[in-house]
Amino acid sequence: MVDKTEKFKYAPLMVFQIILLVLYCVFTTYGGADDATVRGYEDTHVMIFIGFGFLMTFLKKYCYSALGFNWLLAAMVIQWALLCQNFFHMEDMTIRITKKVLLEADIMSATVLITFGALLGLASGPQLLFIAIVETALGCTNLYLCEAVFKISDIGGSIGIHTFGAYFGLGVSSALRLKKVEPQQGMQKLDGPSYVTDTTAMIGSIFLWIYWPSFNSGLSQSDAEYQRAVINTYLSLASATVTAFIVSSIVNHQAGKFDMVHIQNSTLAGGVGVGAVANFFISPGAAIGIGMGAGVLSVCGYRFLTPAMEKIGIQDTCGVNNLHGMPGIYSGLLSVLFAAFITSDTYGTELPHIFEAMGEGRTAEVQALMQLAALGTTIVLALAVGFITGIIAKLPIFSPLKETERYDDEINWELP
Repeated sequence: MVDKTEKFKYAPLMVFQIILLVLYCVFTTYGGADDATVRGYEDTHVMIFIGFGFLMTFLKKYCYSALGFNWLLAAMVIQWALLCQNFFHMEDMTIRITKKVLLEADIMSATVLITFGALLGLASGPQLLFIAIVETALGCTNLYLCEAVFKISDIGGSIGIHTFGAYFGLGVSSALRLKKVEPQQGMQKLDGPSYVTDTTAMIGSIFLWIYWPSFNSGLSQSDAEYQRAVINTYLSLASATVTAFIVSSIVNHQAGKFDMVHIQNSTLAGGVGVGAVANFFISPGAAIGIGMGAGVLSVCGYRFLTPAMEKIGIQDTCGVNNLHGMPGIYSGLLSVLFAAFITSDTYGTELPHIFEAMGEGRTAEVQALMQLAALGTTIVLALAVGFITGIIAKLPIFSPLKETERYDDEINWELP
């Protein structure tokens, strides 16, 4: 007999959607034409819905859920993030929606999708939706702290988006404490790829790789800053890709062969590694060096750190710590280093646009300290609130998955 409550397990989401409808009717209107020429919105949209979605299709029997929940979570978070982000910037109790506001909401949805990667196949639909609602509110608050309190520069979101999303997800995973379960005799092992699913995941990787320069440069304020961010990101991605292939063949269990996990993910680490400094005057050579460092860090993370984390019960299905977490910290620390050597001679009239507080008299040394403080605050907030959110998500009301239900589309989908 079918449990009648199953029919209504997503009904609370409709209630939340109606609440969003009311909030939009009361508090939003169209903005002016000032942001109509903002770059990167369309490309970032492709990254969110195709790049992230297909990147997570590598599991044998979880492709429907990877694509479906990615779509559902992103569509919900974009609406919620737009309100949460602009709550801090309301004028006359009104949020004016522009193309830039949409881009910022898209970027915030990446935070939740990074967390989704850590919990892929481990959390139920209701759990994911609850986690996303909480994380979006906190993530927007953390961004406000970074931008308005610490007044840091983080154009590519390596601190506020990638680092936050990764460690929020690991905080939730730590609370869930889901140890790997070996399948019983005769049962298929689902927490791994097949030849076909690894190939479809490469579609996501390639889309992300192609459009990452747009993601890192979308919020630039001048043509020169935009061009630097594109150049630095592209060079960092290219060098990270070459490095990831080389290091993968060195550290792989089968000597001299590439590991598809490394190629799908670590090739992208250069985009994260350069994110916080993409619009800085770092030099093209430094961009290539940053990408190489990110590639080494990411591949070694997948090869050595992820298995160690699994042994203590911290699951990270997509290895977001290796693609987003550690490269995000790496980028944040690079921003500390480069900020310490900022001079008005180098940046000229761009200085107050890239480093707002320095235009108001802050010294380079203080700017570097604020970059470090924002990075530390982001990690602590993400881990702490992620852990608390994970504890709450374990409640029966959120329909936690049983051990035998993990990584299986049949729990959520009518299969052909």
